[in-house]
Order: sequence, then C-alpha cells, then structure tokens
Amino acid sequence: MTAQALAGALADDVRRQVFAAIVLGGADAPAVAGRTGLSARQVVTAIRRLVDAGLVTGGDRDLRVDADRLREAARTPSVPRPADDPTDRVLRTFVSDGRLTGLPAQRGRRRVVLAHVAKSFEPGVRYPERAVDEVLRHWCERGGCDHAALRRYLVDEQLMAREQGVYWRIGD
Repeated sequence: MTAQALAGALADDVRRQVFAAIVLGGADAPAVAGRTGLSARQVVTAIRRLVDAGLVTGGDRDLRVDADRLREAARTPSVPRPADDPTDRVLRTFVSDGRLTGLPAQRGRRRVVLAHVAKSFEPGVRYPERAVDEVLRHWCERGGCDHAALRRYLVDEQLMAREQGVYWRIGD
C-alpha cells in the first residue's frame, strides 16, 4: 500500500470516522455504529472498503487496524516530484491564464517574466509600435503592469530592439 492509497482510503469522512472508532476499540460493526452514530449500512460499507484497502483486518467481528500495513505505507516512498524549476516558479507567481499579475521587483525574476512575454513576438519579424502595444495590452489586462512600461522593459533588457517606431524580437 502506498501513502497515496492510504490517503485515498481515508479521504471519505464516513470511512475516517469508522477507522477512528476501530482504532479506539470498536471490535465489530454494532460497536462502531454506536461510537460514531452512523447507520449500520454506512458502517458496514465503510468497513468493507477499509478491509479492501488493507487498513483493517477481521470480518464482521474482531475488527483491528492493520498496524504493519500502516507502517509499510508510511515507509514506502511516494513517487518523487520533479525538481521545481525556478523559472516555472517565477512564471506561476507572476503569470496567470496568459496575463501578468504583476512584475517582479527583483531584476533576475523580472527578466524571466519579460523573456516569457517576449515569446509573443516572432524573431526577425518587424512590428509597428501599435501592434506591439496591442499584444502587450493583452498581457496587462489584469492590471499587473502598464503596457508602455512593459515595452520599455523589453527594450531595456535587450529582448526587443527599437528603431523609428518599429520593434523586433532579439535572439532566438
């Protein structure tokens, strides 16, 4: 049994109450029903599911928590999560549904967000200022920043270049 399976087995309120009653000494379905105030049908269904999950042993009588199985679940390593990429973390913080929720004050983080915004423009394609503003207004719809300031940041960070009111993305 994995920790995830354990959590799934105890995710239901009724099963959790029944499990707790068994832990506290409820040895059969009527005793568990008496301790929990649940109907006999709810108790029997929950006991059956807890037995199927391997958390409880015994049939209708002599119900016990399978402590060995619980220890095993606690010691079984869960599937490791991939390392949290700092770039993803910054983007999750400042970008939501394709809109900026704000601009980071820290330059390194701001550069990550700006590089993400710059991908809205194709490399090598020249854009008039009006077209750039239209794209950047979309990013700023939630009030996370001003589109003109965003345009200036993109140029200042050399993610876009500007000449006589025409802009293009620099780099890849």
